[in-house]
Amino acid sequence: MAENLLTSEELEALSQGVDSGDIEVDTGLNVQAKVVKHDLTAENSTLGVNLASIDMVNERFVRMFRLGLLEVLRTSPRVNLSKAKIMKFGEYLPELKPPLSVTTIRTNPIRGSSMVLIEPNIIFSALDNFFGGFGRGIGSLPPGRLFTPTESRIIKLMLDQLFVSLEDAWAPLLPLKIEAIGSEINPQFAQIVDENDLVILSRFEIEIGQNVKGFIDIVYPYAGLKPFRDLLRSRLRTGEGNEGSDFVWTQKMELAAGDAELSAKVELAKVKIPVREFESLEEGQVLFFRKPDFARLIINDVPVYEAAVGKHGTNVGIRIENPIKPEETND
Repeated sequence: MAENLLTSEELEALSQGVDSGDIEVDTGLNVQAKVVKHDLTAENSTLGVNLASIDMVNERFVRMFRLGLLEVLRTSPRVNLSKAKIMKFGEYLPELKPPLSVTTIRTNPIRGSSMVLIEPNIIFSALDNFFGGFGRGIGSLPPGRLFTPTESRIIKLMLDQLFVSLEDAWAPLLPLKIEAIGSEINPQFAQIVDENDLVILSRFEIEIGQNVKGFIDIVYPYAGLKPFRDLLRSRLRTGEGNEGSDFVWTQKMELAAGDAELSAKVELAKVKIPVREFESLEEGQVLFFRKPDFARLIINDVPVYEAAVGKHGTNVGIRIENPIKPEETND
């Protein structure tokens, strides 16, 4: 070990000088430079993956998935959507308790593997409802309990509809092709990424049958979505994204609206009198009032323009002078 060049007394004197301010500090080069700590082994979650777009995809998925379950399971569950969030895969796993329906999927063109988890309560409630029951759930199950062939069939029906709905929900943003590549009952065995890697979690709280609640999770690898961050930054468009057809549709709507008929009338003046005077009016009686500068053009009972009234031969016409502001319509 190298010996100190300064004695303990000198080190103590140097420390006291720094503390008292007698010795200047920060006199080296680049002392104003700001240093940001960076861990090369950690994945950065601030590189532009737009979770708002994922949330919009999830909203579309919920609408389609509910309709799909109504057709295949003869029940329409209530679905509460949570905001998508980014977390480490190792932080997500401990909150899961087997047995669960864990399906590993490939979502081309997203790289890597994703997974879908369905809680047993949802499966048993759907099974009971499918065979004419009241949609009762199930209590706790042994961790190693496998799903029976009948239960697996219900899981497959739900997954098939989930895949179709998810592909349709992503279609305006990214054409997905989903393929199941494996199934487990313990999420610890479905290692789609390392425990320190980031994932994007979308959780759907499901209520089905007699107040039976559970969840369905869709987990994407964060690294797989990073190449599409430019798409995720952009606003998710609804429909097929065909700008040509949208323009034609807009033109047709404008033409159709242009043929709509409106009721228009011209109000020359307005007189307010008490009811007792109105009841005493007789033929030939003259009412005096202050003539306004302009008449009012009223369309569908809404005053829209001030207008000047004129006459040409036997015809009477108006010339629009000023628009009427909304706050003036109560006069």
